[in-house]
Amino acid sequence: QVQLVESGGGLVQPGGSLRLSCARSGFTRSPYAMSWYRQAPGMERELVAAITITDGSTNYADSVKGRFTISRDNAKRTVYLQMNSLKPEDTAVYYCNALTRLTRENYWGQGTQVTVSS
Repeated sequence: QVQLVESGGGLVQPGGSLRLSCARSGFTRSPYAMSWYRQAPGMERELVAAITITDGSTNYADSVKGRFTISRDNAKRTVYLQMNSLKPEDTAVYYCNALTRLTRENYWGQGTQVTVSS
């Protein structure tokens, strides 16, 4: 059974940092890519950052470039999102996503809340 388990969310003051983790299990093959999305209340879910599992190439939303870093540890089957210089507008539920290599199926984690507030 495929599972994506996120952790690391919480409450942080503006300018602070958080690191999210997403551990995957149950995949018969490594996914093609893994991504972080976020969804704020009343807003559509948006792509934050993505990384390909094989070569580690990355892609970021303009709103987080220079502040967020996505990385992977293939031995631990885990993807991370290091979030620095957090702003109130980064407040959202953050979801981990995996895109499978052959069938291009999407799998989602349960989400983790990130709140940036003083």
